[in-house]
Amino acid sequence: MFAHLTVSMSTFELDSTKTALALLYDEALENAYDVRLKLTKEVLTIQKQDVVCIGGAPPGANHRTVTLRRQPVGGLGLSIKGGAEHGVPVVISKIFKDQAADQTEMLFIGDAVLQVNGINVENATHEEVVHLLRTAGDDVTITVEYLREAPSFLKLPLGSPGPSSDHSSRASSPLFDSGLHLNGHCSHTAPSSPSSPIANEPKYEKRWLDTLSVPLSMARISRYKAGAEKLRSSAFEVLALDGTSTGVLQFSTNQDCADWLRAISANISDLTLQHMKMANKCCSPCDQVVHMGWVNERLQRADDTSQIFRSKFLALKGSSFFIFSTPPVSTLDWGRAERAYNLCEVLFKVHKFWLSDNYWLQANFYLGLHDFDCEDPRPYCFSVLASHGKSHNFSVELGSELAVWEKSFQRATFMEVQRTGSKTYLCSWQGEMLCFTVDFALGFTCFDGKTKNVLWRFKFSQLKGSSDDGKTRVKLLFQNLDTKQIETKDWQERQEAALDSIAEANDMPSGKGYPSELEFQDLTAVLHCIHSFIAAKVASLDPAFMDSQSMARRYMCSS
Repeated sequence: MFAHLTVSMSTFELDSTKTALALLYDEALENAYDVRLKLTKEVLTIQKQDVVCIGGAPPGANHRTVTLRRQPVGGLGLSIKGGAEHGVPVVISKIFKDQAADQTEMLFIGDAVLQVNGINVENATHEEVVHLLRTAGDDVTITVEYLREAPSFLKLPLGSPGPSSDHSSRASSPLFDSGLHLNGHCSHTAPSSPSSPIANEPKYEKRWLDTLSVPLSMARISRYKAGAEKLRSSAFEVLALDGTSTGVLQFSTNQDCADWLRAISANISDLTLQHMKMANKCCSPCDQVVHMGWVNERLQRADDTSQIFRSKFLALKGSSFFIFSTPPVSTLDWGRAERAYNLCEVLFKVHKFWLSDNYWLQANFYLGLHDFDCEDPRPYCFSVLASHGKSHNFSVELGSELAVWEKSFQRATFMEVQRTGSKTYLCSWQGEMLCFTVDFALGFTCFDGKTKNVLWRFKFSQLKGSSDDGKTRVKLLFQNLDTKQIETKDWQERQEAALDSIAEANDMPSGKGYPSELEFQDLTAVLHCIHSFIAAKVASLDPAFMDSQSMARRYMCSS
């Protein structure tokens, strides 16, 4: 019954307001209702149709009681659908123009029939209500109430339909219109006076009314069922900062869904940017927020049998990359992050993104550092590798978001490299304590931790390769500018004279030799730092280079 929960969607744009008809899908009850969406720059509003009193003295309840005079031609002038056998009340599905029901101006498509001539029919079957209406006599008094959440399988029109074909000849069915516009058991031989509204009776009108407003500031969008990897078909939900949810909004086509997903996402991004600008007014120039927003993090269950996803809020601010469970809305909140990493010591990597509906591209570049498997089933995913081999796997809803995160990480990292200028790490070589410095202007320097004597120094351009044990040790391979040969730095395999020659060529103390392997407490952080400084150096010399390496931005138009 609920296999196809779609409707034709009409979209209108009035100034900066975007509206559309869609379905509000209840995943728990597996049912959907017609709603109208209204999108402004700051709020997404869910509207439902209702019948409202526009004149006269309204009755004490939402019920309306109307007396219909059955006409020889046209009968009651309405059709009904639904019934207790499908767990829904009987509702008016058609009203025929200029006939009895239409002339009252008090009945509407979508009205649930509660009573017929004083008999309660709220729990009656479709056939029981049809029989009661057909045998109720010439004057039929019905009590109705507008059903705001009419199940979509009833396929009630949202507007006033024109005349339609006669369904009364078929067997009555709750899913088909049972026509009550024929004579029925009318005793009149001459045309009767038509039903008409009484002058002092209240007047009613069907309108779209606001039922829920979701503020978009710091809101997030999800196309997936909570905690799962199952993608909703042509549907998503919007969740406000306070947890208020629109419910699952379902659209008739993937294109309609994508259009609305982009529109809402754009408004959220604009509001986030405004929030960032306000926050940056209170921050020093070296502690500015570069980018922030919602993502989903892929986590492994404790039993290691399956994956779960959790919403996280990421921020790039000053020297740090932050992971929050909720957005920071005050200065104190920045000290409550779940994780905080130095930007120079993390590595951002795009994993895959959709190029079309049936093809995705695995991005398998890592600029020389070790790769690892990406098992995220979602289409727009990236990882952030941090110190001590810790990694975080994230996904976003749109390819454009992935491209923005990639560019923002590059920008934030480059800014931090230029602000910092250099980073020095303690290391060891054959029991000796040394210091290893990565400097934006000078390149690499290794010096004695006690005497501060420089052991060797090379430019970034001289680094031609590296090898490491994946734990604590690394060998750096540099090119000698004079000989153009690669220096392996394995001094134990060299003659003392060769070491002296290399030292002299590089203006270093004779006979000291080169440490063959540098051992670090946190090798991953050092490798990421080297990567960050080299990338920033290349970008400073050739700004177009990093854009040429960005696969996400190259294909973002496909999102």
